[in-house]
Amino acid sequence: MAERLESLKAAIIGGLSVCFAFTLSILLNTFVLAKYFQTLAFLQSDVDLHLWVSGAVATFTGLLFGVTYRYIIRSDKNPQLKAGGVLAFGLVRGLTQIELAWNSHTIIWPFLVLAGESVLWFTLAALALNVAIQLRWVKPFSSV
Repeated sequence: MAERLESLKAAIIGGLSVCFAFTLSILLNTFVLAKYFQTLAFLQSDVDLHLWVSGAVATFTGLLFGVTYRYIIRSDKNPQLKAGGVLAFGLVRGLTQIELAWNSHTIIWPFLVLAGESVLWFTLAALALNVAIQLRWVKPFSSV
């Protein structure tokens, strides 16, 4: 039961971190990038169903990332493995953005920005989880 609670805490921290990063990137895209760079005007967001669904998917992915990252820390103290987990989650989401642009035959630059943001989201979530583990808010899996 204790392991499930710790996984739930890690999931919540991961989900909140990715949701926070998603919100920051939407604000950055809308008020800075889309405003000052004409080729990135596609990034400007309105509050609509698409934005809410994207936010929900980002938050759910953060929940899954939290549990997975906690498991990666337990499995190995290798920093490359930790970075690989962050990169895997970020690239999976980021590459879907690039594929969307490729299939829709539009300018690819906005989608490359979104792909880079995805990696940054999960990097922020990993940092938050590392801080939570160091502060003992979340315990890594116990060795069995």
